Amino acid sequence: MSSLTSLDDCSFIRPSWPAPANVVAYSTTRIGGVSRAPFNGLNVGKHVGDNPVSVDRNRSLLPHSKNMLWLKQTHSNACVNLPINLTSLVNDSLEADCAYTQQPHQVCAVMTADCLPVLLCNKQGNMVAAVHAGWRGLAGGIIEACIEQFDCERQDILVWLGPAIGANHFEVGQDVKDAFAHYPQGFREKKHVKHPKYLMDIFCIAKTKLRALGISQIYGGEHCTYQDEQRFFSHRRATHQGNLTSQGHISTGRMVSAIYLN
Repeated sequence: MSSLTSLDDCSFIRPSWPAPANVVAYSTTRIGGVSRAPFNGLNVGKHVGDNPVSVDRNRSLLPHSKNMLWLKQTHSNACVNLPINLTSLVNDSLEADCAYTQQPHQVCAVMTADCLPVLLCNKQGNMVAAVHAGWRGLAGGIIEACIEQFDCERQDILVWLGPAIGANHFEVGQDVKDAFAHYPQGFREKKHVKHPKYLMDIFCIAKTKLRALGISQIYGGEHCTYQDEQRFFSHRRATHQGNLTSQGHISTGRMVSAIYLN
């Protein structure tokens, strides 16, 4: 995979949604950037074993990169209102899984490599949010917590579901299925396995939760990180392939999904 010291259209997936003109949103692919194997391309994760200099360079290529606060994501339901006092705060140190703002050019961003990135805005074009929704955060109410931050009618909220692991590849156990007991439509049982295994549709569950919250304008959800190795990093795929760093960690990068007000 070739490296690009600047990014082009292949480096981004942009939502197809009727957001206000002043709302800018995207998810990155792994195409572009300067990271070398096994993090080939546009890796923005500093916690995965990549060269920090390469990660800083990749991050610097992103629009309004100086206005991005990189969260320390912990699969929680914690939300943070940006901007905040950054004088004593270091990037990648603030623990939260949702960032929201009403401040122009303040970028809300979350990193993923199979978990579901959720980008939100309102019709008024005065608020945006980015959510990191792994299955733990999804079960713990991260989407609900984010929606509570919007001071508008629910029908005025638009949502885009970015690239995540698809329903044909997200194998989970009984414990995960039990965590979503009210969402049986989000699981298919795998046959001919020794222990109960299921294929989880994280997009389906997110959409079901959003609709229950009164949100009908939901877009995206068509990109599978596991299936498309050319465009996306996938932690689950790297695990199955046995890709490890010299420290024994799973060697895969992270994409970023970001949204801001112009």
